[in-house]
Amino acid sequence: MQRREFLGLSIAAGLSVAGLPGCSDSGPLRFGIHPWIGYEPLYLADDFNWLPETVSLVPGTSAKDSMEGLLSGSLDGAALTLDETIRLWSRGLELIVVAVADLSAGADVLIVRPTIANLSALKGQRIAVELNGVSGIMLLKILEVAGLGPNEVIKVDLPVDQHAEAWSRGEVDASVCYEPTASVIEKSGGVRLFDSSDIPETIFDLLVVTRETAERNRSAVLDLVSSHFAGLQHMVRSMHDSVYRIADRQGIAPNDVRAALATVMLPDLAANQRYLTASGRLETVARSLSRLMVEEGLIARAPEFQHLSDSSFLPRSAS
Repeated sequence: MQRREFLGLSIAAGLSVAGLPGCSDSGPLRFGIHPWIGYEPLYLADDFNWLPETVSLVPGTSAKDSMEGLLSGSLDGAALTLDETIRLWSRGLELIVVAVADLSAGADVLIVRPTIANLSALKGQRIAVELNGVSGIMLLKILEVAGLGPNEVIKVDLPVDQHAEAWSRGEVDASVCYEPTASVIEKSGGVRLFDSSDIPETIFDLLVVTRETAERNRSAVLDLVSSHFAGLQHMVRSMHDSVYRIADRQGIAPNDVRAALATVMLPDLAANQRYLTASGRLETVARSLSRLMVEEGLIARAPEFQHLSDSSFLPRSAS
């Protein structure tokens, strides 16, 4: 199961957004999207017909669909994690971050056997991890905090939805995962030792567009971003309605949505303005993460981006 098939949400209160810009003459912006709570504002905007004709959502089942669409040219933008964005940059596709959809604040976790009392005790242990997914990036950060090198642990590369079975068979000593796998392993005796709240403002979910789209279809990008904030405003002001809409769309119980509320943060307009400034937190993390990904062999070379983000597509004001 892809990470973005389960939910986590923490709402930043007090959001308001400027009116949606007008249409573009350059045709609709084809935007790839897949199930994840951070992307729900766009689904809500679509539900309420707040998405202008300048933007067309292209649903997929996972980030892989969106990444392939961007590489083939069938998509103009997509909802991706920061590491997925870096992977595409490393393959020569220039992407611009136009909004931060959410940040992991406990959604990504390290579950260990009770005998592993601290991070340094991970040395020599078998750790289940999906190296080409978000859990692979999480492991890099865990090892960095632990002061361990990548070769000082035994990485068992498995899709996250296979971690619980590997745990029950005694094949791994730890798992870097997320819900619902984390709860399954905890019920089998696992202990939560570390999560993404210990490394705040590190794991980002983003709205990105190609550089060509940003330059040639600016009005549509403005519409996309404004629609995201319109949907987020509804989540803030009408949480009960939003929870039930999300539960229905994801095919899960409303309580499962509520239970995940504290695992990510959805930044408001002011936070987005801070994150997207030149040489701001997002770009700082991106450069650091790029170096780690090269060292680990996840990408062949670090992207040579001068400015990864562009705050000029954000709405002008919030009240």
